[in-house]
Amino acid sequence: MSHQTGILATDELRDFFAASKEGGANEGRYRAIKVSIENETLVLSDSGLADGTFEEDWDTIVLPMLEEKQPCYIFYRLDSRESHGGFEWLFLAYSPDLAHVREKMTYAATRATLKKEFGQGQIKEEVFGTTPEDISLAGYHKHLQAQSAPAPLTEAEEELRYIKQQEMQMSCIQDSRFSYYNREMPPPVAPRSRRTRGVSTHIHVETRQQTVQGVAFPIAQAAVAKLQQLKEGQINYVRLELDMDRETIELSGAEDTTVQSLPQRVPEDHPRYHFFVFKHTHEGDYQESVVFIYSMPGYKCSIKERMLYSSCKAPLLDQTEHNIGITVSKKVEIDDGAELTEEFLMDELHPKKNAYREKFARPQGPAGKRGPRRMIRGTNTPSS
Repeated sequence: MSHQTGILATDELRDFFAASKEGGANEGRYRAIKVSIENETLVLSDSGLADGTFEEDWDTIVLPMLEEKQPCYIFYRLDSRESHGGFEWLFLAYSPDLAHVREKMTYAATRATLKKEFGQGQIKEEVFGTTPEDISLAGYHKHLQAQSAPAPLTEAEEELRYIKQQEMQMSCIQDSRFSYYNREMPPPVAPRSRRTRGVSTHIHVETRQQTVQGVAFPIAQAAVAKLQQLKEGQINYVRLELDMDRETIELSGAEDTTVQSLPQRVPEDHPRYHFFVFKHTHEGDYQESVVFIYSMPGYKCSIKERMLYSSCKAPLLDQTEHNIGITVSKKVEIDDGAELTEEFLMDELHPKKNAYREKFARPQGPAGKRGPRRMIRGTNTPSS
């Protein structure tokens, strides 16, 4: 709530306001009205007559009214009309930086009073400026652009907005670019329609909704062949990457590797998908478990890469399971290849169970503060 100064308009200024706004011969005659504060009173300082459109008259009328060190108010008439038939006006508040602080405070505190004297119903918009460029026609256009522009976003909000836009674009081409491997393979399971992947309107306490859909890129023939070899046991490691230009999943590497050399297969600046057959022994049984590793090196890669790799992960696993026949025993996500150790993989595949749980030890009460326990004689005991 702003504080008012008690400064009021003179009768001359009120009459001029009424004459400039009323119909008849004076309707549309005046283009601008300049108001100043003199002797703690709002007075008519200057006025300008209309000669062309409001844009043609703006700089020739408004700019000469501005003084370098003196604040002022200017009511500027537009060519548009309000719903009641009268012209719409702009309220220009000019307060230069070189003006005295006391004057700037006085003009700021009197602004609401002046708008009430003029009539707030006919004021379409208020423009504030500290330089002539702010009050010029170009400054008014910048003001309109700023008013229509969206609110500024933080860096996190900008990133989230970009990711959502990319997801919408990729979902539009999902069905048209979804292809499957080669003719020797068994026919793929028909993908569900996009309508079944959306959000269901059936709400129940036991209903499970699928709210996020992935982006299914086709897998290249070379990658499919290596995944087949991994399934048949010919190799134990396959690395895949996304070709974002062609929107396909390509082969990045495939060879036999050990757990010790596995961290060297993980790039430090780009995400990748890894399929690794972990051969180990657990509780006396020899096992070969397929581990799917999703390596995402944090913010070292671009936003587009993070978005696409995250969106393509679930459809890729679905394709490898249903169309190639690879059963993934464990899915892990890492941001550094150094995490891939034998102990880490064993803990992920076979979490340690805590067989013995120690009972809660009730703390003992304070010793020596209650004194010795006393014997209380019952009521039926005969007295000696």
